[in-house]
Amino acid sequence: MTAGKKIKLPLEGIKVLDISRVLTGPFCTMILGDLGAEVIKVEMPGVGDETRGWGPPFVNGESAYFLSVNRNKKSITVNMKSPKGREIIYRLAKEADVMIENFLPGTVQRLGVDYERIREINPQIIYCSLSGYGQDGPYRDHPAYDLLMQGEGGLMSITGEKDGEPVRIGVAIIDIGAGMYAVIGILSALMARKETGKGQYIDISLLDTEVSWLTYMASNYFASGKDPIRMGSGHPSIVPYRAFRARDKYFILAVGNDAIWQRFCAALDLKFVDDPRFVTNEMRVKHRDELEKLLAEIFIQKDASYWVNLLHEHKVPCGMINAISEVVSHPQVLHRGMVVEMDHEKAGKVKVLGSPLNFSEMPIEYRLPPPLLGQHTCEILTSLGYTADEIEELKACGAI
Repeated sequence: MTAGKKIKLPLEGIKVLDISRVLTGPFCTMILGDLGAEVIKVEMPGVGDETRGWGPPFVNGESAYFLSVNRNKKSITVNMKSPKGREIIYRLAKEADVMIENFLPGTVQRLGVDYERIREINPQIIYCSLSGYGQDGPYRDHPAYDLLMQGEGGLMSITGEKDGEPVRIGVAIIDIGAGMYAVIGILSALMARKETGKGQYIDISLLDTEVSWLTYMASNYFASGKDPIRMGSGHPSIVPYRAFRARDKYFILAVGNDAIWQRFCAALDLKFVDDPRFVTNEMRVKHRDELEKLLAEIFIQKDASYWVNLLHEHKVPCGMINAISEVVSHPQVLHRGMVVEMDHEKAGKVKVLGSPLNFSEMPIEYRLPPPLLGQHTCEILTSLGYTADEIEELKACGAI
């Protein structure tokens, strides 16, 4: 970065009106905030985003869940069911570049804050709706949570041990992924608006997100006509590529091609390096059970750290299976700035995860800690032209 000259973040000057809550929408708007956008988070008076109450754990009364996805935002409390509350939303929307919601389809129409109404106020706005099944289709009105999506979209059919129960991925991965797709869509629409001068509507579905992620698993089905099965940590097309049990605990081995296989065999001084059953990945897949049994008998003899250190010396991809405590203290994670400490007005110093985006000319800024409920209500209303007396009237009638 040029010495002494601050480079603008890519979304500086972009205003985001965020009426979403829980995870999908807030994750999306946190990324937009990290990129420099001014994010105004609209919450219900006295209640706020549901995740403010999700816990334990809490940090001095603040939900750890809420803290995880709401930095770089300002909070305003608005009752959108109130006519005066809706007027605040309309004023905010008139100045906004982007608006995001993740209510059940039909809800924003009932509230009078849907895209058709908002674009009458601001034809250039980019309006993004996030929902479980999308804004149309036979399942449109079905409620959805990430767990339901992981099942209905196929992930749980390929996650877990072969003969075990279906297992959900440990975080709400579909919510997070849909939020990321929303960011991609919004950035694309902002680029298009530079050319056309027009805003547009973006419809992001959790189910669509998950189906798009099936990638080679769906392709395997299209090619074979057979449903992929659960394989634990294994891979349908690469062997050995899974977790193995060492003497003290499990570790990960990922022999992704035949050149790595040669290095792997040299590291372990394996006598079957040229065994025709294992000489190519195709043959190793065909003889998966035989090879994995042989390796299991070897790996159980020493600790995981021994194998990982040995294999690293031979440039064989492998690694430990870390607990979260080990991840957030991992030297590479810390070196990359993926753990950030912020000063929160109520919770004190809190740690949050950093952004994985790294720019050479415009470093991400962690400007605002996750806000208190309604922390910026008066500030935002004043910027919209409301007087102190009008703000008191809005409080008195329950609009804020």
